[in-house]
Amino acid sequence: MGFNQIVLLIIAILGLAALVRTILGPTIWDRILGLNLLSSKVIMSIVVFAFSLNKSYLLDIAIIYALFGFISIVMIARFIEKRGDL
Repeated sequence: MGFNQIVLLIIAILGLAALVRTILGPTIWDRILGLNLLSSKVIMSIVVFAFSLNKSYLLDIAIIYALFGFISIVMIARFIEKRGDL
C-alpha cells in the first residue's frame, strides 16, 4: 500500500465522519458544517488523485468543485438565516 493510498484511506474515513455529522447533526448548522467538511474531503481526494495519476486537469476540476461547494454553502446559509426568503 503506497503513500497516496494511505492518504486516500484517511480522507475516506474522515469523509465518513463528516457524513455521520451531516446525517445526525442536532442543528441545521451542524449539518451545513458536515456538508462543508464532506465537500472539502472530496476536493482533497481529487487533488490526491491528480498527483498520484499525474493528471493536471483534475486540479482544475477540484478548483471548480471548491468554487461550487463554497457558493452552495453560502446560499444555503443565507436561505436558512433569512428563513426561506432570499
